[in-house]
Amino acid sequence: MKKYLALLALASLGVQAQTVNTAVLSTDTAQQMVTAGLRQCAEDGYHVTVAVVDRSGVLKALARDELAGPHTIESSRKKAYTAASLGESTAELADLIADKPNLAGLRDMHPDILMLGGGLPVRVGDQLVGGIGVGGAPGSHLDQACAEAAIKAVLQ
Repeated sequence: MKKYLALLALASLGVQAQTVNTAVLSTDTAQQMVTAGLRQCAEDGYHVTVAVVDRSGVLKALARDELAGPHTIESSRKKAYTAASLGESTAELADLIADKPNLAGLRDMHPDILMLGGGLPVRVGDQLVGGIGVGGAPGSHLDQACAEAAIKAVLQ
């Protein structure tokens, strides 16, 4: 009853509910990005897994090349999660920790954070809508190149 009266009091003061408008990464777009990332890495001769998550880090799409290692499933998902959660490329975050060891706690904030290159935030305009992660190429810079190609192929 007290909650009801409080709501009535707020309503009488003219307080209105606030809403937030934001871009959302569709499942279709996420699947297109996964396909584009796999295609780019395959053209480059790499067997990888590509994962795309939404802005909350929830998996939207994932595909694994038949010859990619089983560990690439989790590494690609965690790279995508990290990029979406922190809004930065995982390579830049890894470099930041290397340069400033007092920031090493970033890697321990959540069990799904992985500070290894190959994850990029996905933005539509200036809005963060998700993250993409690639794992399995022989070097995180190559994983990142596939992620960049996927974003470019689908969103630009």
